[in-house]
Amino acid sequence: MTYGSPDRHSGTLTQGGYSDKVVVSERFVVRMPDGIDLKSAAPLLCAGITTWSPLKHYGVQAGHKVGVIGMGGLGHIGVKLARALGAEVTLFTRSESKVAEAKRQGADHVVVSTDEAQMEAVTEQFDFMLDTVPVQHDINPYLKALKYDGTHILVGLLDPIEPAIEGFNLVFKRRVLAGSLIGGMPETQEVLDFCAEHDISCDVELINIDQINDAWQRMEKGDVKYRFVIDMASLKDNS
Repeated sequence: MTYGSPDRHSGTLTQGGYSDKVVVSERFVVRMPDGIDLKSAAPLLCAGITTWSPLKHYGVQAGHKVGVIGMGGLGHIGVKLARALGAEVTLFTRSESKVAEAKRQGADHVVVSTDEAQMEAVTEQFDFMLDTVPVQHDINPYLKALKYDGTHILVGLLDPIEPAIEGFNLVFKRRVLAGSLIGGMPETQEVLDFCAEHDISCDVELINIDQINDAWQRMEKGDVKYRFVIDMASLKDNS
């Protein structure tokens, strides 16, 4: 691993992004496209590829209707990528307060998932659901929003699915429940190039290394839109 693991050559612990320099096999290097903003591009190497990989794997394209569940670090970039691929994008959120923010990020429509009437209105409307929620939540209402042969893709949840999935929601409409984790190096280069071409970036807040404790506390409260990025030049200033 790039952080906290024995280096395969020297045996010393790897330091990841805290390294001053690193020697790495070229297979694991990506090229930053000309003109891309480095601080905003940094989360594309995680949140960006995590949402890009399933969108590409399942063939999202113009004419598809895509639902993005969750308005966070993964969700906001998922909206931008799906839109740029030509899909009609709907953001699902539990909070009425996030409707305006979702529209600002480029969502064509917003559904407040706690409103039964709104959820009923989108029954069997979507080709794909990109589910970015990292905590346990009821997937059944979102499965009902999928068309025949629709696919629900989990990219945030790693825990057991609770409450249980009703088999009816899958079997009777031949729907698919799938999962996806990050992506390979060629895909990572692809998403960087795509974002540079379409002027897509993650919303970030740049911080110095001495602000990390405050940033951690804010993150635990959900007080960040949508990623903290550490200015590594400040590491030397505070060493």
